Amino acid sequence: QVQLVESGGDSVQPGGSLRLACVGYGSIAGFKAMAWYRQALGKEREYVARITGYGATNYDDSVKGRFSISKDFAKNTVYLQMNSLKVEDTAVYYCKAERYSASPPIWGQGTQVTVSS
Repeated sequence: QVQLVESGGDSVQPGGSLRLACVGYGSIAGFKAMAWYRQALGKEREYVARITGYGATNYDDSVKGRFSISKDFAKNTVYLQMNSLKVEDTAVYYCKAERYSASPPIWGQGTQVTVSS
């Protein structure tokens, strides 16, 4: 079973940047896709961005143009580059590995991102 560990969360001011990393302990190359989700305090977990095994990317409208997802299979790592951060980006960010089979996805434990002045 692959384990996912996120890192890179921090407290930044509005307009700042952060890069999150999701390291897979076990190969992530065989997964259908990797994705980032986030959950703000008192809210439902929501989709942020996704990258397929072929490298196709997709973003939620709220982050399009500001966030960028990428992968490095040699390092078993997926990144989320976050620029022009807003207060409303404050949340715990989770990494998700989607399987080709009907098995449930794998989630990481999350990393906190706080954007405040």
